[in-house]
Amino acid sequence: MRRLNRKKTLNLVKELDAFPKVPESYVETSASGGTVSLIAFTTMALLTIMEFSVYQDTWMKYEYEVDKDFSSKLRINIDITVAMKCQYVGADVLDLAETMVASADGLVYEPAIFDLSPQQKEWQRMLQLIQSRLQEEHSLQDVIFKSAIKSASTALPPREDDSSQPPDACRIRGHLYVNKVAGNFHITVGKAIPHPRGHAHLAALVNHDSYNFSHRIDHLSFGELVPGIINPLDGTEKIAVDHNQMFQYFITVVPTKLHTYKISADTHQFSVTERERVINHAAGSHGVSGIFMKYDLSSLMVTVTEEHMPFWQFFVRLCGIVGGIFSTTGMLHGIGKFIVEIICCRFRLGAYKPVNSIPFEDGHTDNHLPLLENNTH
Repeated sequence: MRRLNRKKTLNLVKELDAFPKVPESYVETSASGGTVSLIAFTTMALLTIMEFSVYQDTWMKYEYEVDKDFSSKLRINIDITVAMKCQYVGADVLDLAETMVASADGLVYEPAIFDLSPQQKEWQRMLQLIQSRLQEEHSLQDVIFKSAIKSASTALPPREDDSSQPPDACRIRGHLYVNKVAGNFHITVGKAIPHPRGHAHLAALVNHDSYNFSHRIDHLSFGELVPGIINPLDGTEKIAVDHNQMFQYFITVVPTKLHTYKISADTHQFSVTERERVINHAAGSHGVSGIFMKYDLSSLMVTVTEEHMPFWQFFVRLCGIVGGIFSTTGMLHGIGKFIVEIICCRFRLGAYKPVNSIPFEDGHTDNHLPLLENNTH
């Protein structure tokens, strides 16, 4: 009884076979079928390689939400060289809440040489080239996000030559923590001193002829310092044409959470517009000589996540490629074979030509057409 049930089960399973086997003696091969099969296998191999390269690649996903963090501090990372001696300039931050953050809280003043060494000039040239490409092709920003790793560094390399030239500039570098409100980071003449109505700079002790706010921004960023990220003002160099010249940068900061397979960081992106003008009170151009960076924070936060194609999706796409090519090439081969057979049949029919009517002695004619011209009655 068990054997009968097992046999019935096997017979039922065989009847459900959706892939019946055809005996090899019933299969007919042809040169055209072999050619189509070769083309199909080659196409499948190429598409599989391309699909595998897509599977290995990653892409950046951008999500937007309202920034609800208003109590934390904002970090400003600074590395700026000004073509004036350190004792003549001062840097600080004043925000909308009238809170002054002095440079002594995290900035370092280093005497430096404003002109770069050959290696440093090559570094600046490459940085400016990357900046120009970023402005033309915004998709390169995704590549920079992917390459951001903690071991990488985009800082200005040290001088490779031992220059005997005395320092003629001041390198201001470090970081400051400020409130998450709009503010103004500026570098101007004289050291900053507290003031009941804000703050002031001791500029009266500095000779007017020594004013020179030519500067180079080697690095400026907001939030957590992520080496490998190139910011919009990195590599910027401005040369003053007058002693009384003001350089203004208007910056909009966007909080950004970066999550890649190499790093996770809370940083900030920003956009910037520039303006420079000569201070001339007689002509109505009022202001103070110096470098002013006015920043404001966006209310939106961007989350940038690196994503990868899951294996199941890659497998499904691969099956679609193989099955689709098999089906399509089979259909095309059948259609092509059908068209060829029709054309060949027409050529064969064209070989059948009618013969003249054959008269008989009794007066009637035979109008029947022979199958072939050389047939005889």
